[in-house]
Amino acid sequence: MLKLFYAPGTCSLASHIALEEVGAAYEARRVDFAKAEQTTPEYLAINPKGRVPALVTDRGVLTETPAILAYIAQSFPDRRLAPLDEPFAFARLQSFLSYLCSTVHVAHAHARRGARWADDPAAHEAMKAKVASNMGDCFALIERDMFTGPFVMGEDYTIADPYLFTIANWLEADGVDPERFPKVLDHRNRMVARTAVAKVLAAVQA
Repeated sequence: MLKLFYAPGTCSLASHIALEEVGAAYEARRVDFAKAEQTTPEYLAINPKGRVPALVTDRGVLTETPAILAYIAQSFPDRRLAPLDEPFAFARLQSFLSYLCSTVHVAHAHARRGARWADDPAAHEAMKAKVASNMGDCFALIERDMFTGPFVMGEDYTIADPYLFTIANWLEADGVDPERFPKVLDHRNRMVARTAVAKVLAAVQA
């Protein structure tokens, strides 16, 4: 059985939703960041990066959201969460996942993880001051050029949808009004209505 290590309010929500969407047999294990469980020897033996998500499979541990999402899609091809038989379409999907991971998530993290990039407290404050602007720019690009509709990649629901949903839920906390992005906001509202999403949200928030 697959085992997902997650923490509320993190990008692990995307993998959690994807596992539920495909009907995978999995166990969800919460990592309590308030107790710094991600830094314990027990968890570091699973994921030396000390972050979530981590997905334990029968072949080893996978980390990083784009990799885990691709693994889920490829492991359950009948659920068609990725265009696995179309190289260009699959590359477009991977491009979107990579943008969320390498650019949007990093822009968000500057508000809370400034110590990763600088030691000067003044620099940390300067990073925080840019978060709303940077996140707004990221979502303006997604809204204008990257979101096809009605789902991220078009008519078909894919692994990109739970990932966008996860990060779009951070907008208010980052000082960004989601009303600026009607397509993204509509997507976020429709995602909440999905059975798998509602089930995972209830479990994570319990």
